[in-house]
Amino acid sequence: MAGLFDDDDQPPPPAGPSLFGDDAPALPVVHAQAYRVLARKYRPATFDDLIGQDGLVRTLRNAFAMGRIAHAFMLTGVRGVGKTTTARILARALNCTGADGAGGPTPDPCGVCDNCVAILADRHPDVVEMDAASNTGVDDVREIIEATRFRPMIARTKVFIIDEVHMLSRNAFNALLKTLEEPPPHVKFVFATTEIRKVPVTVLSRCQRFDLKRVPVDVLAAHFGKVAAAEAITIEAAAVEAIARAADGSVRDGLSLLDQAIARADDGSAVTATLVGDMLGLADRSFVFDLMEAVAGGRIAEALGVMDRAHAQGADAVVLMQDLLGLAHTLSRLKTIPDLATGNTLPELERTRGAALAASLSVPWLGRLWQMLLKGIGEVEQASDRRAAAEMILIRLCFVADLPPPGDLVRRLASEPAAPRAILPRDTPEPGPRAVVNGPPAVSAAPRLARFEDVIALAEERRDALLTSQLKHDARIVKFAPPVIELNLSPGAPRDLSARLARFLEAETGHRWTIALSREAGAPSMVEARETARDAAREDALAHPLVQAIFATFPGAKIASVEPEDPAPLADAPGMPPYIGDDAPPMSDQDIADAMEIDP
Repeated sequence: MAGLFDDDDQPPPPAGPSLFGDDAPALPVVHAQAYRVLARKYRPATFDDLIGQDGLVRTLRNAFAMGRIAHAFMLTGVRGVGKTTTARILARALNCTGADGAGGPTPDPCGVCDNCVAILADRHPDVVEMDAASNTGVDDVREIIEATRFRPMIARTKVFIIDEVHMLSRNAFNALLKTLEEPPPHVKFVFATTEIRKVPVTVLSRCQRFDLKRVPVDVLAAHFGKVAAAEAITIEAAAVEAIARAADGSVRDGLSLLDQAIARADDGSAVTATLVGDMLGLADRSFVFDLMEAVAGGRIAEALGVMDRAHAQGADAVVLMQDLLGLAHTLSRLKTIPDLATGNTLPELERTRGAALAASLSVPWLGRLWQMLLKGIGEVEQASDRRAAAEMILIRLCFVADLPPPGDLVRRLASEPAAPRAILPRDTPEPGPRAVVNGPPAVSAAPRLARFEDVIALAEERRDALLTSQLKHDARIVKFAPPVIELNLSPGAPRDLSARLARFLEAETGHRWTIALSREAGAPSMVEARETARDAAREDALAHPLVQAIFATFPGAKIASVEPEDPAPLADAPGMPPYIGDDAPPMSDQDIADAMEIDP
């Protein structure tokens, strides 16, 4: 057909003279072949090719062997662990007919029958793949529901693979429920998602769920080594391990990184750990150990020097802090599980240099380092100058390196005898240093509680407004003998006033107080005492001869207010204050005039 030709067939040369003249030689025709990335080229085709998913493979093999194949599967896990690949292998396993065309469902599809070949090429009419990220509506699901009513055209079982199923709308999920619960016998559903929590429980309950795990680093490294060997690529073991760590459990991510590393290397040269480190922006592991040793020793200049060298080689500040955090975790494991130093689960550098470093550090110190780094990484990520923020974190870590852990401080304080906090008389000066501006914090002295007024003053000083007001208005002192106080509370006082007062005094003095309630009248409350003193002072002022003369001269004159100079102590009530009784000094004319707000 005109316009269509295979790669081996060439289109006819263009008519007309050559652009370079009639004598110019004909240009060679270059065949352009599309390159298949490693993630697609080495995609597993059978269950045996799946790596790191032994539980899933064993369960599916047993299901095929016993003929107990579910009608719906839910595959969940992080990106690149094989969810869609597993779905396609399931589709082939359900529809494989064998090389002779007479086979049935098998966990080991042949790969040569028509169904296997068509499914591998993604062109089988009975295996329908839908991306729920771009087909989220109920109409898209309705098309699937309508398609389930028809039998397969070629295959034995019609398989619907819905990727990122959590992206479906609520109405789409609801439309799918009935068909998902009772599908026709010739229909299977395979769902894949990275956000299993977003899938409704009603859908999960109708599916057989499989959680695909992150592939371990050692398994990934072994797999990438085989791929590199198949591609005739020379790669260092440290480079393979760095790629496996950066893949974070994802096979696809790791193969993409391996593809990039191969392309970064010169033609025919080996892929080295240095090349991979530069590509990933990772700090050399030796830098991380140097940094940890400098921080553990509190050597600020050395730590900043390591930071400068790592920065000069292109290491990112955040990545360096994250590597330091990861090393803190590794050292903590080595500290608590010494056998890791002799096993093969850790790299060589961690087993040798890491074990020696872990032996010199304590678990509380490593725990404090972990907490500070965890908080510091967030600060570095948000800072406008990441390198400066990282250096500030290192300086902070070096300064606290030689501080004792909190547990030692607690034990030290517990071993020292506690000095009793005495209740001092009112006139006794406070012991210890006083607080000064910009000076060190002063040691708090025991409060002076010689009278009940001191208790009220202490509550007011601590800004406990509610307790202060209630003590002033509702508390009548019957007996004050620390640490025992007897009170007569007014009927309107809160029921928990005595309990709150006891807790307040115990917190302030360090000793248990007893607040007893008495029916004796007791002294007036502070407010009542002040009102009594004010009334007595007013009556004394009215009886003064000068006041009487003023009233006679100025009939409209009034006493605005009379305020006593000092409230009466509660211990002296009931009775007049000392300066109001018969022994009180006489009021001067100026005092009376000031009280009446007139000139004498």
